[in-house]
Amino acid sequence: MPDPTTYRPATGTIPESPGVYKFRDERGRVVYVGKAKSLRQRLNSYFADLSALHPRTRQMVTTAASVEWTVVSTEVEALQLEYSWIKEFDPRFNVRYRDDKSYPSLAVTLYEEFPRLQVMRGPKRKGVRYFGPYAHAWAIRETLDLLLRVFPARTCSAGVFKRAGQIGRPCLLGYIGKCSAPCVGRVSPDEHRRIVEDFVDFMTGRTEGMVRRLEKEMAAASAELEFERAARLRDDVGALRRAMEKQAVVFGDGTDADVVAFAQDALEAAVQVFHVRGGRVRGQRGWVIDKVEDVTTGDLVEQFCLQVYGADDGEQVPREVLVPELPASATVLEELLCEQRGTRVSLRVPQRGDKRALLETVARNAQQAFQQHKLKRATDLTARSQALAELQDALELDTAPLRIECFDVSHVQGTNVVASMVVFEDGLPRKSEYRRFAIRGTGPRDPDAGLTEGGDVDWIREAVRRRMARYLDERMDTGEEAEDPTTADGTADGPAGTAGGAAPGRPGPIDPETGRPRKFAYPPNLLVVDGGAPQVAAAAEALASLGIEDVALCGLAKRLEEVWVPGEDRPVILPRTSEGLYLLQRVRDEAHRFAITYHRQKRSKAMTTSALDGVPGLGETRKKALLTRFGSLKRLREASVEDIMATPGVGRRTAEAVVSALSSGDRDAGPAVDPITGEVLDA
Repeated sequence: MPDPTTYRPATGTIPESPGVYKFRDERGRVVYVGKAKSLRQRLNSYFADLSALHPRTRQMVTTAASVEWTVVSTEVEALQLEYSWIKEFDPRFNVRYRDDKSYPSLAVTLYEEFPRLQVMRGPKRKGVRYFGPYAHAWAIRETLDLLLRVFPARTCSAGVFKRAGQIGRPCLLGYIGKCSAPCVGRVSPDEHRRIVEDFVDFMTGRTEGMVRRLEKEMAAASAELEFERAARLRDDVGALRRAMEKQAVVFGDGTDADVVAFAQDALEAAVQVFHVRGGRVRGQRGWVIDKVEDVTTGDLVEQFCLQVYGADDGEQVPREVLVPELPASATVLEELLCEQRGTRVSLRVPQRGDKRALLETVARNAQQAFQQHKLKRATDLTARSQALAELQDALELDTAPLRIECFDVSHVQGTNVVASMVVFEDGLPRKSEYRRFAIRGTGPRDPDAGLTEGGDVDWIREAVRRRMARYLDERMDTGEEAEDPTTADGTADGPAGTAGGAAPGRPGPIDPETGRPRKFAYPPNLLVVDGGAPQVAAAAEALASLGIEDVALCGLAKRLEEVWVPGEDRPVILPRTSEGLYLLQRVRDEAHRFAITYHRQKRSKAMTTSALDGVPGLGETRKKALLTRFGSLKRLREASVEDIMATPGVGRRTAEAVVSALSSGDRDAGPAVDPITGEVLDA
C-alpha cells in the first residue's frame, strides 16, 4: 500500500486561506476534488494515522500520488470552483455529489405555459434552461429563495399547481409574495413569462442592468411619495445583491477574459492564468519559467501573449486579457491579438471592481505556485548536492563532479554500432550537450595494456578518444586553456539548460564563425563509462594517449552496480540507498536510452538498403513484400525463381534478377549478414 507521507506537503507550505484542492494518482488523473475554509487544516487531516481515517478516505489517499491546491478569496469562490472541477475531471472518489449519476442544476421549464423554477437532476430535457450544475441542492434552494422575492415565478409541482387552480386559493408562497400566483389568475401567462425571462437574464449574467433599473424605480417611487413601494424595491435590490455575492466567481456582465498574474524573482517567474468564459472561471493553468535575462513584468506579459496565443495550437484568444502590467508594445500586441481572434481584443490592467479582485486572486495563486516550486527546487538541490558530495568522497576527487559525461555503446551482434555521450551538470541532464557517434573502426590497440579483446571495449575507447580529441582541437583553435565549468566559488551557476549552451558560470570558447560555444568546448569533471574494469581500462588508455590527466574516470557495471576506477583490482561499493549511486544510475540509464535511440534509427535505415537495392524492376513495395514473405535474406537467397515468383507482383524476369543479384553479391562481398539480426548467413 502506498504511503501518503511520501507526497505530503510540508505543513508550513500549505496556506490557511480558503481554496480548492485536487488529489492526483501516479498517472496524473484527478481522483478527488474538495474545498476547504482553511486548506492547511483540511489537507493535514488527510495525512493523519491511516487507521483513524474513514475507509474510503484511506483508499483515496493511498491511491493518490500528489496533491495540489488553488487559493481563492472566499468560500463561495471555492464552492464554485469545486463545481467546475468536479464536472470537468469526474473524480472517482467524489461520489457524494453523484447521488443519481448526475449533479443537481437549477432548471427553468420554458416549454410549459407557466414555466417553473426547480432543482432538477438526471439527463437534460428539451425546452428546459439549465443553470449549474451545483454540488448541493441546498445551495440552489438558498439562492432561489433570495431571488423569488424579486422574480416571483412558479416553483410548485404540476399537481400542486392544478389543485390550487381547482380550489381557487394559492399556496403559501403566493400569500407571502414569493410567487405571483398564476394558478389563480393573479398574473396572465404573458406576465408570468416576462417574470421568468427576467430571472433567466439575471442568471445568465445581466445583473448590473437589472439592479440599476430597480434602483431607478425605487428613486422614482420615493419621489412620488410611494414609500411602501420604494421600501419593497429597496429590499428587492438587497436580495439581488446578496444573490450576486453567492456567485462571487461570476462576473455580472458575462465577461469573456483570461486573467494573468505573475510571481517572480531575479531568475524565475511563475505564471497563473484563470480562463473566464461567460462570466465564470472555467479553467486554470500555470507555468514556472526561467528568466534568461533581466525582464520586467510587462516583458513577461508580452512573451506570454506571443507564446500562448501566437502558436498554431495556442489557446483561443478571449475578448479581454487582464494583466498586472502593460508591455511597452501594448498597442502592437493588441492589434496582433485582434488579428488572431478576428474581432476586437482588449489588453488592459483592471483598476477596480470585480476584475481587479479576481486579478488579485490569480496573483495569490501565482505566489503560492512559486513558493511550491522554490521549496521543491530546494529539496531537489539538497539531494543533488548530497549525491555530488558522496561521489567526491567515494572516488577521492579534489572537487565535486559538477559536470559528468557518460558513454555507452549500442549494437546488434556488431552491426550498426553507435556510441552515445550524455552530459549532467549540477546533477541535472544538459540535453543540448548530448552527442552521438557512429563507430566505423576500432583503431589500434596496445597489446601490452592487458586489454580484453572484444568490440565493446574497442568502441568505448574510440568514442572517448574522439570526444576528448575534439576538446583538445577546439582548445588549441581558440588559443586558450579549457576552463573548469564552475564559478569562482566552485558552485554551478544556474540549472541545466541555461541559454547559449555555455558551461555554468563562464562564457567559454566561442566559435568565431557561428558566435556559439563550440560543441566539445568543456572537459568533464567525471567521465563515466557503462561497464566494468575492461571498459574503464580502455577509456583510461584513450585519455592517456591524448595526454589528459585531469579528468576523473569510473565505470558502472550493471550486474551488481559496482563502481570501477582505473588501476584498482576491486570495485568501489556504494550503499544501495546512496544518492551518489542513484545519480550514477540515472546518468548510465540516460546514456543507454540515448544510444539505443540512435542505434534503432541507424538499424531502421539499414533495413531499407540491402543486397536487393538496384535490382531492375524491384521497387520498395516489392522489396518489402519479398522480405515479409521469406522473413530474411538468407531464406530469400535459398529460394528458387519459382518460389520468388509466387510473391504477388513479382514476375519471372524480376525473380531471375533477384537470384542473380544475391548470387553475385555473395561472391563479391563474402559472407552475407542479415541487416536486422546481424546473423552470418553463409560460412
